[in-house]
Amino acid sequence: MTSHRTARLATILGASTTALLLALTGCAGGAASTDDSSRIVLGADDGTEAHWAVLTQKLADEGIELEVRTINDGVQLNQGVQDGELDVNLFQHLIYLSQFNVENNGSLVPVGATAVYPLALYSEQYSDVQDLPEGSKVAIPNNPTNLARGLLNLQTAGLLTLKDGGTALSTPADIVTSKIELLPVDTNQTVTALKDGSAQAAIVNNTQAQKGGLGDELIIFKEDLNNPQLAPYINAFVTRDDKKDDPRWEKLVAAYHSPEVEAAVTELNQGNLQFKTEWTGAQLQDELTSLEDALKAQNG
Repeated sequence: MTSHRTARLATILGASTTALLLALTGCAGGAASTDDSSRIVLGADDGTEAHWAVLTQKLADEGIELEVRTINDGVQLNQGVQDGELDVNLFQHLIYLSQFNVENNGSLVPVGATAVYPLALYSEQYSDVQDLPEGSKVAIPNNPTNLARGLLNLQTAGLLTLKDGGTALSTPADIVTSKIELLPVDTNQTVTALKDGSAQAAIVNNTQAQKGGLGDELIIFKEDLNNPQLAPYINAFVTRDDKKDDPRWEKLVAAYHSPEVEAAVTELNQGNLQFKTEWTGAQLQDELTSLEDALKAQNG
């Protein structure tokens, strides 16, 4: 969304393949990817961040040339892998990937886990979630993936209950009881809603919290990032299904989880993440299949 920044699928689902390829070519400035075992073309939405340079050097020590292409749109990042313009990408969690595959007949799969990033509840007026008055307005991202996750967080925080305990596909229609009034807004407006007083609290993703200057001292509820229920929100390296057994991915994932790269990623995110080194590609793929099956069932 991903990487920890969450892209909005709905904005360009109607874009043509030609337009997508042109956009990729413009961003990449180079030829299509290759199965050359000594080279990886990786798509990211934050390719200028410091950890990419560290990762590039780590892979160079392994004899692999890493080219990181910055593409500021999630669908283009996935379509680039699907079409072969990119070997692999890193920007999204599993639930976002499942939606792309189901809605676009995609065949993308995760091959290595990176981390889970928090989606916390912030308030400038109250220091404890229990202090929120009855009927308080709580801003929440309105894109489907973070909306469902935000609802689950609010349930865990004791502010509402969801039908059958909720899932990664829950919507406000699943709310059974609530002590608060939800204010669904664009992800980019969650901090604004908090700061302009239109909401007494807000569910804000890690990226927007950093951009908006929200410090950890304003968090009144935070997820347990070790909770197994957060599996749908694990971020992962993603490639095409027919390339999932490529030996390059093992080296890529190992280099990412080296102390040097993890330190750079941790600094970027101010420590607000949990690395997921224990997840194998096969486990991630099983989780993805479960999410896709649930989404297909929900869509009828």
